[in-house]
Amino acid sequence: MAARIPTRRTTAAVLVTTTATLLLGACGDQTEAGRSAAAGPGGGAGGAKSDAPLFAELPADIQRAGVIKVGTDATYAPMEFTENGKIVGVDPDIAEALGKQLGVKFVFTNGTFDSLVTSLNSGRQDIVMSSMSDTMARQQGLDGKGAKTGNGVDFVDYFVAGSVVYVQKGNPHQLKSIADLCGRKAAVQRGTTFEEVAKARSKECEAAGKPAVSIESFATDAEAQTRVKAGGAVAGVNDYPVAAYLALKADGGNAFEIVGNQIEAGPFGIAVAKDRPELRDALKAALAAIIEDGSYKKALDKWGAGTGAVAVANVNTGS
Repeated sequence: MAARIPTRRTTAAVLVTTTATLLLGACGDQTEAGRSAAAGPGGGAGGAKSDAPLFAELPADIQRAGVIKVGTDATYAPMEFTENGKIVGVDPDIAEALGKQLGVKFVFTNGTFDSLVTSLNSGRQDIVMSSMSDTMARQQGLDGKGAKTGNGVDFVDYFVAGSVVYVQKGNPHQLKSIADLCGRKAAVQRGTTFEEVAKARSKECEAAGKPAVSIESFATDAEAQTRVKAGGAVAGVNDYPVAAYLALKADGGNAFEIVGNQIEAGPFGIAVAKDRPELRDALKAALAAIIEDGSYKKALDKWGAGTGAVAVANVNTGS
């Protein structure tokens, strides 16, 4: 969250706060027995075997469990969102393709975006897959002020996008780009790269002798969207694929529209703890495999996200 483009996340459900839901029935049971049950045949403590081509590349504990636990913030359609009680979207479909190469299931757990890296470094999750922008700060474990807050993470980069400004349908304030936000109120989700984009624009406004952007930061993207829809903020800033999906789907396409071009396009990455290079490298190999066999492109095209495709699997390409 991702700009989380990065930049960050059911068509109607993107406009309401999403409650915690779990994909594949992983509700609360994080015991070894629960993981074994979720894994199905070939998983679990007694079933560390698989015919999948890259199973042997996984760490032993992942092989035994038969699952990779994934932290996400499922409020970013079409990337990840909830529909009929399940987490669906681009990221879950890419994860399913990765799982076929690795011989394990990816079990998604919903949480707030600004808590995902903490859940990863605490061991509650094996990876984060949530339209998270690969940035140098996140790689190094730095906060927005450059202070050290953790060990940092590695990223397996799988998508490219940028931030963009979205407004109420009809653009009542006649905004043309992010340059028009000086002295105006903008809504964003807290802890995202697109929040940083808004802050950077505010500094540019002040440097030019103009009023700063009045930034309202919310715990969830759904709250920020609601603020814009209600007219409490003249605009929101979000990842391009999320904003594009909002403009297309929210209220039948009558709620929002995009203004201006993408800003600071960069990679989304699958976040992995620094002390898990074996898992990182297995994911990179699996991504390369699904790019080659076409299942990666199929997952993107299903959601109209093909413009964000990467040609090769890379690690830590963010800046």
